[in-house]
Amino acid sequence: MTKYIVSGSSTADLSKAHFDAMDVKYICYHYQMDGVTYVDDLGESISYSDFYQRMADGTETKTSQINVEEFVAYFRPFLAQGLDVLHVCLSSGITGVLNSANLAKEILLNEFPERKLYIVDSLGASSGYGLLLDTMAHLRDQGMSIDELYHWTEENKLRVHHWFFSMDLSFYIKGGRISKAAGTIGQMLNICPLLNMDSCGRLTVREKIRTKRKVFKTVVDKMEQFADDGKDYAEKCYLSHSACLEDAQEVARQIEARFPHLRGKVEINSIGTTIGSHTGPGTVAVFFWGQKREE
Repeated sequence: MTKYIVSGSSTADLSKAHFDAMDVKYICYHYQMDGVTYVDDLGESISYSDFYQRMADGTETKTSQINVEEFVAYFRPFLAQGLDVLHVCLSSGITGVLNSANLAKEILLNEFPERKLYIVDSLGASSGYGLLLDTMAHLRDQGMSIDELYHWTEENKLRVHHWFFSMDLSFYIKGGRISKAAGTIGQMLNICPLLNMDSCGRLTVREKIRTKRKVFKTVVDKMEQFADDGKDYAEKCYLSHSACLEDAQEVARQIEARFPHLRGKVEINSIGTTIGSHTGPGTVAVFFWGQKREE
């Protein structure tokens, strides 16, 4: 069987050690802070704690997607080595990077017509996208061919659920994901919106909940409602957070108490600098396998 590369990007919000352990390659996004450009390199250049503190202190952040030339430079060495590539992109519902990856594919398959280069729209983000990559790596290691894995990924990617909330709505208002009027009222009334990712990979507000304690319980309830086998869910659960570790740990504790058959402990990751530029500090997100997202 021809060896092939499974690939993603830094926006899967896994650690470098996790990417290395599962042998998944990744391409890095970029972001700016006060006009200075940095690489989203999984917290190596700027620690996550420093990044979110600077945001809280008022530093302006801006992100830029990976362009065609960067994708060509990233994919070409793999193809030149005789390796096929299965690359998974951040959701097209929140970025246009899928178009850049597909344009790079057209260029490179003219140069390497004997190779395979598959591009998949994850319709996911953060460690939900990471959970998908982790499962893909496991299936590759079990002997699944690149063609089989490509079709499996397209068939199953919408089974990864994303539920998240934030007690600080200021960055959601700034980014236009929540209206200024709704966000201002929400902050005054201590309302915490519970969002998820729909079947088109777009962020959608599902409920408006008062108090942190209630939103913790509600997100665990959503997992019970949508996860494979409900309380008997026996797969992995990932969680990511932006500079609110104590909240993340409490949600993880409640999940582990509700779902005794989890495959291992809840894995807690940091929301990286690209996605964190839009969420700001204070966001917690939960990811698991479940019913196919239809809405």
